[in-house]
Amino acid sequence: MNDAHMQTVQLLVIGSLLLGFALAELAAGRFFPREATREDNRLDLVVTLTFPLISGTVLAASSALCAWIWPQHRGALAHWPWWGMLAVLLVADDLTQYLWHRLSHTSVLWPLHRAHHSAAYMSVRVVYRNNALYYALMPGLWLSGGLLYLGFGWVYVGYTVVKLAVIIGAHSPLRWDAPLYRHRVLHPLAWVLERTVSTPATHFAHHALSQDDGVGHYSGNYGNLLFLWDVLFGTAHITRRLPPAYGLADDRAHGPERWAVQWLFPVLRSRRADTVLGAGAHRPPGP
Repeated sequence: MNDAHMQTVQLLVIGSLLLGFALAELAAGRFFPREATREDNRLDLVVTLTFPLISGTVLAASSALCAWIWPQHRGALAHWPWWGMLAVLLVADDLTQYLWHRLSHTSVLWPLHRAHHSAAYMSVRVVYRNNALYYALMPGLWLSGGLLYLGFGWVYVGYTVVKLAVIIGAHSPLRWDAPLYRHRVLHPLAWVLERTVSTPATHFAHHALSQDDGVGHYSGNYGNLLFLWDVLFGTAHITRRLPPAYGLADDRAHGPERWAVQWLFPVLRSRRADTVLGAGAHRPPGP
């Protein structure tokens, strides 16, 4: 199969995962949370529909750039074993995304990531909820495009499907980790999993409205596929409990930002006087 066929399979599988979680949340009465505003509904829809276009454009642009610079190296690493490719992807994509996410919680990139935390609920709807530039500039996507050019092909497809399954599951209120904590016999498995991959418990803590209660931890738990990065770099916080509330304190005080501003800043600017999405100085996140 050529690159177009691989991309089609990837989009179909990932789309099916998103749809499956969305339908499950809908059946459980969790897909339309009462906390969601009209701005939330519009933003969630737009970012979910446009993410494949933005990410696909980045991957294509990166691959084209490689073809221009190194035309003789197309498929040069296609002979590698799958586990070698996987090891490179975990560093080039997942570790760099951990670092990108961590940088996004400083004043440097917070305006591009703020939309992800402005939701006062957890759902499959929130998975891609970021400013358009957050993904357009993401180093991991650009590096992945180069790896695709070098021949990572089907291994990359399989890797992204597993990664997105973990990320979607970590945002959904239909918590797959709950049975692991309820049954004592499963506690050893829970101990390993929650230190290896992102779980609902660890990622929900990252979206907390406050971290003053010992549960919320928006200044850590940055991992996407691997939570192991948080463990290794000292940003992990594991309690197995859920925060009582999600979202941003300044939105609660001043009202939600317009969906288009959250998605297209700095092209569009906020009308609010005290916000990082306006003309004021960028400040680090926090309630």
